[in-house]
Parts: sequence; C-alpha cells; structure tokens
Amino acid sequence: MRPTEVSTPSQANALELARTVLRIEAQSVAALVDRLDGRFLRAVDLLLKCRGRVVVSGVGKSGHVGRKIAATMASTGTPAMFVHAAEAAHGDLGMITRSDVLVALSYSGETAELLTIVPTLKREGTPLVAMTGNADSLLARHADVHLDVRVDKEACPLNLAPTSSTTAMLALGDALAVACLEARGFGPADFARSHPGGALGRRLLTRVEDVMATGEDVPSVPVTASVMEAVGEISRKRLGMTAVLDADGRVAGIFTDGDLRRLLERGASVRDLAIADVMTRDPLTIGPDALAAEAAQLVESTRKNQLLVVEDGRLVGALHAHDLTAARVL
Repeated sequence: MRPTEVSTPSQANALELARTVLRIEAQSVAALVDRLDGRFLRAVDLLLKCRGRVVVSGVGKSGHVGRKIAATMASTGTPAMFVHAAEAAHGDLGMITRSDVLVALSYSGETAELLTIVPTLKREGTPLVAMTGNADSLLARHADVHLDVRVDKEACPLNLAPTSSTTAMLALGDALAVACLEARGFGPADFARSHPGGALGRRLLTRVEDVMATGEDVPSVPVTASVMEAVGEISRKRLGMTAVLDADGRVAGIFTDGDLRRLLERGASVRDLAIADVMTRDPLTIGPDALAAEAAQLVESTRKNQLLVVEDGRLVGALHAHDLTAARVL
C-alpha cells in the first residue's frame, strides 16, 4: 500500500485558512450574545443554589471542554468537578447526589452515555442543565434548563471536526462561571487562595513583610552620622543603602551606594561630609502590609533598587529588588 501523499500548503494559503478558522469561531461565539435570555439566568440560579457540587459531564470533545469548565468554576468560587459520562454509567454515578447540579455537554444532545445516566439522576431529583446545539434533542427536553450552543458551521473545512461548536460551548461555560463569580462576590484574595502554588497566588498573597529584611539586618545610621559611618553600615548590611534616622527614630532620608558613587565622580571628599548634607530626603517607602507585587511595581516604575519599609514614620524593614526577584514577584 502506497503511503498517503500529503501536500504542503503554501504559507499564504495556511495563513488565510487560519484567519478563516478564527473568523468563523469568533462569529460563533458572538452569536451567543443575542441568544442569552432568562434560561441563562435560571442556570446561574441553579448553580448558585447548589448545596453540593456542580458536576460537569460529557464524552469526546465535549468531555474535554467539560473538564476545563469544571476547573474554571472550581477556581472561581463554584465547587465543581468533572465526571465522564461513560464512567458514571459504570459506577461513578455514585459521585452525584441530589444536592448537586449536573451540567451535561453534548452538541447533538443525543450522546448515548449521557442519556443512559440522565433518567436515574432525574429520579433522584438532581437538577440538569444541558448545553446542546439541538433544542429538540432528548437531552434538551429532559433538562431543567437548556442552553443553546448551536453554530452555523464548524471551522473545519470538512464541517465535521468539532471546532466552532466546542469553542462556543467553552465560552458559554466561562460565562456561567464568571456570572457565578460576580454573584458570590469572589475577589482577588479568594482567587489567590485557590492558586497558592502559581505565579498569580504569589503576586496576590505575598506581602512586603514576608520578604523584607528586619531587625539587625536593616541598615540605619543617625542623622548626625558622617558619610564614612554610613558607608560602613552599607558595607556591613549588604543592601546597597542605609536609612537615616532622626533623633526620634523616624526616617529622615536614605543614602545609597549610587549616591556614594555620584559623590566620588564629582570629586567630593567624602571623609569631610555629614550624611545629613548628602542623603536623599523623603525617600521611597512602602508599608509592611502592602503586597509585594505593589513593591515590585514601585521599584520598576521608579527604577530604584531599594525601598524602606515604614510604619507610622518608623523604620520596620528594608527591601531590595533582589528580594522581590527571589520571591518571584518581580
């Protein structure tokens, strides 16, 4: 048997095909906007009133979409899980209770595996939200709420592979998740608690006090110190700067290794200088309760490497850009 010959499309043809795919899928999603009505609101109401979990189910490509919808809901305040319809028919149906809500995905609305488990769940009193492209299908007729995800055509040139239909289904699932998020008052702190191991979690949970230098590691000299004394403190504490404190222990200024370098470039005799004459007054500061991400933004926007951490005018810590890098928020 001769191997199937594969023709390589020209770059122009490939780009045009890609644009066509994106155009068709975008139009399919846009068509959902005018289709939203009271049925969508009833679906959201069922999800919000759910005392158990939102169970998303499907097979094939709809199953893959369902996994993502369940994951999005779970990470945005709606307890959810995915159960494969075929596995449910062979024992996993025990995972679903009358306290749950089933969200069933099937473009045809006639998926045998889903239709096998639906009657049992309906007898148990489990509410059913169905997403299909066929309002006359068995699944749609059995549903407490039917959400129409029909598309004019698939983006596949053969009009066979699920493309536009799965994109529309996924987008509507996102709309459900976000509507529930808003209704629950789910905020950034809640989101961070659901993502403690990722970059988003670090940016939303890490505070300045978690990464700043404290105690003896914080460089400081009195406002009566000389520049040479300040240089000694900078060398000992290795943060590239020192805070300058007034007689009451409040922050009066900052002196950095950059300030020292600029003095030397001007030919100044640093041995004869008082720190009060060369320090930077009104230095860049931040509070210990601020997010480390805020400190990172401040460092980047001002192009400075050091921040003094101040509370009620008093020095409580110090922060270097390297600390933010190590905490992976910069």
